[in-house]
Amino acid sequence: MGWKAAEKLIRHWKILRGDNVMIIRGKDKGETGTIKRVIRSQNRVIVEGKNLIKKHIKGGPDHEGGIFTVEAPLHASNVQVVDPVTGRPCKVGVKYLEDGTKVRVARGTGTSGSIIPRPEILKIRTTPRPTTAGPKDTPMEFVWEQTYYAKTGKGMPDL
Repeated sequence: MGWKAAEKLIRHWKILRGDNVMIIRGKDKGETGTIKRVIRSQNRVIVEGKNLIKKHIKGGPDHEGGIFTVEAPLHASNVQVVDPVTGRPCKVGVKYLEDGTKVRVARGTGTSGSIIPRPEILKIRTTPRPTTAGPKDTPMEFVWEQTYYAKTGKGMPDL
């Protein structure tokens, strides 16, 4: 990617995987769907069951070829998050509650200004965190061992 393309990348994403969005431009204009995948390197999103195209796939020794219907990515500017109260597309703003938690709110004319909840799918981890130490993990007795003493300067490598 060149520097001009990198300048056009969205820095602060307001659309998350699992959000309910409405397509505002293109052949599926006015339809709503759920974000299946966010491709940040291309400023694109894939909406579940929308923007379908025919893909010709050549057969191989381990899979069969043919013409398949797949979801094509849409540019992020062509979708808007749906307001949970009114059901209309809206802009997304950020607000801090009294207890200090950061929430997304619906912004724009004709919107309710209500809180847009964080999608449940983001709370589910695809790969669980390991509970036991693996073969490449450093043992805890080496982690807590003090190798440098600031007062005496012992432990500094000889450069």
